[in-house]
Amino acid sequence: MHRTATTDAVRRATREGVGVVVATSAYGLSFGALSIASGLDLWQTMALSLLMFSGGSQFAFIGVIASGGGIAGVASAAMLGLRNALYGMSMRRVVAPAPALLPLAAHVTIDESTAVALAQDEPRAQRAGFWVTGIGIYVGWNVATLAGALLGDLLGDPRQWGLDAAAAAAFVGLLWPRLRARQAVAVAAASAVVAASLLPVLPAGMPVIVAALVGVVVGLTNWLGPRHESDLPDPGGPDHRQGDHA
Repeated sequence: MHRTATTDAVRRATREGVGVVVATSAYGLSFGALSIASGLDLWQTMALSLLMFSGGSQFAFIGVIASGGGIAGVASAAMLGLRNALYGMSMRRVVAPAPALLPLAAHVTIDESTAVALAQDEPRAQRAGFWVTGIGIYVGWNVATLAGALLGDLLGDPRQWGLDAAAAAAFVGLLWPRLRARQAVAVAAASAVVAASLLPVLPAGMPVIVAALVGVVVGLTNWLGPRHESDLPDPGGPDHRQGDHA
């Protein structure tokens, strides 16, 4: 029975991962086309996707480059890339990769692979979701980047196709089933308000990082969350013993 439940969980994680792979990889078309339009050549564009492999950082980099910036582009990309290092701290425990796979696991630790893994309850399903999503997006994103770079003139502006919305919709699909507890709903709502409020005043990608701090603060304080067992009355405490003797 337990083995069947675990197998079903792994299959579910795989399906979710494939769905996110399709939605996110398609958005690579936009990056490839916009990178060429920003002045980078094909090899520079592919190097960003192959080696940097962080969509937010890549878009921030070419955005600054297109406006004439240099060091600012590197700084913006680095700032956005810091979130992947934070993901890695928790994902190493969840995925528990073999030493030989550590470099690969670190490279595919991105928003999507982290989200799919943490959306699962079974350890095996978490690992399956992580690897399917991370490796799948790496392959799909680079293929789409190449296609977008080569066909940019024919594609026009890929953003008009709503590919960015497709990637966001995939995230919402993962998030929605998790919004059951009062604390989760509060974090999601507060983070959305913070991100939307900061969009006009901060560079692209930064509002999301600032909004993520809301989740960190709520997690550390356990605001609106269930009380820990250590905070609950001790069933064997003095008050209960006194009641037993009375």
